Amino acid sequence: MLKKIQRRFVLAAMAAFGTVMLLIIVGINAANYYRTTSMQDHLAEELLAHEQTARSKRAAPPPPVRDKERRDPEAAFTTRFFTVHCDADGRIGAVSRDFISSVDEETAKAYAQAALARGGEKGYYGTYRYLVRQDEKGITVLFLNAAVHIQSMRSLLLVSLAIGLCSLLMVFFLILLFSRRAVRPYMKNIERQKRFITDAGHELKTPITSIATSADIAAMEHEGDEWIENIRRQAARLTRLVGDMVALSRLDEETPFPEKSRFSVSEAAWEIAEPFEVLAKAKGKKYSQRIEDDLTLYGDRGSIQRMISILLDNAVRYSDDGGEIRMQIYRRRSKVCIEVSNTCDLPDVSDLDRLFDRFYRMDESRSAMTGGTGIGLSMVQAIAETHGGKASVQSADGKEICFKVVL
Repeated sequence: MLKKIQRRFVLAAMAAFGTVMLLIIVGINAANYYRTTSMQDHLAEELLAHEQTARSKRAAPPPPVRDKERRDPEAAFTTRFFTVHCDADGRIGAVSRDFISSVDEETAKAYAQAALARGGEKGYYGTYRYLVRQDEKGITVLFLNAAVHIQSMRSLLLVSLAIGLCSLLMVFFLILLFSRRAVRPYMKNIERQKRFITDAGHELKTPITSIATSADIAAMEHEGDEWIENIRRQAARLTRLVGDMVALSRLDEETPFPEKSRFSVSEAAWEIAEPFEVLAKAKGKKYSQRIEDDLTLYGDRGSIQRMISILLDNAVRYSDDGGEIRMQIYRRRSKVCIEVSNTCDLPDVSDLDRLFDRFYRMDESRSAMTGGTGIGLSMVQAIAETHGGKASVQSADGKEICFKVVL
């Protein structure tokens, strides 16, 4: 129990911290990308305007860079770009490579064709930021060398991811170190509750046994007395309730089943299902089952049998008169599935998950008539979870209910 709570605490804390770190990393990199791209687009706009103005000249001096972020007087001479001019139909004409030497004319034309094929006005192509402008003279595509800025953005992304990962690991070890101390008060309360239930169970056994014995003796002297019979029934119910509460409390312990072993689920199910089949037929109800052969499981055989017994007992108790009960046990991939369903008349199907809550009853009057303790399904869920599985319930139309355990 302590490990489960500690694990959930660590997972919750790491999920919260990881979400915050992810948002920070995404925010920083998104802001850097937007700022860098805006600077590149602004510079490309100025270069393209200068290029269109000086298009009729054979050569033009490098344009002045007026970007507010760049005050270096040498920046104009370190800006590398080239332009490709096309006609209105997209046929490539002149190529201007006055301010770049690493791109030949054929490569420049290929870049322009690829950029025009994308259909956008701006974007990245390789290590270049391109800008497309169309006027009455045709189409001009400017490619601005952005290799340094792209490398800077990638470096920031890698550094931020590395810092985020290191921070996650550090926080994980710190949370793992202090998690036991954090959940210790909660665990003390749980231990007190379990100790109270166990002690109260032991204390109640003596007076309940005395009441039941006295009722049996009185029944022999006053045979057929309805009050004495009622005392015997309620004493038996109290005995079952105390036993179930103590058993459920033990399931919350750190190692409720210290001696687990591999056993045949098929044989265990056949063994426990036989008396319920007879009981169902005796009450005029239809019973059918399908249990696959050679199903094995690593766990506690007695607890699995008790879980199947509770499910079948509930099905027999709460199925309608002349109803149908079905049990299926089969393997799906690497898991063992146990399904018990029965026909019934459910008053409400919106709150079925509450059936696994302790002492919850969907129909109080009928539960009192059947003599249930109200914690059987809680035990089913606890046994399933201690075996690494889960229990669920569903009903499509309120005329049939199905309990499913996946182990």
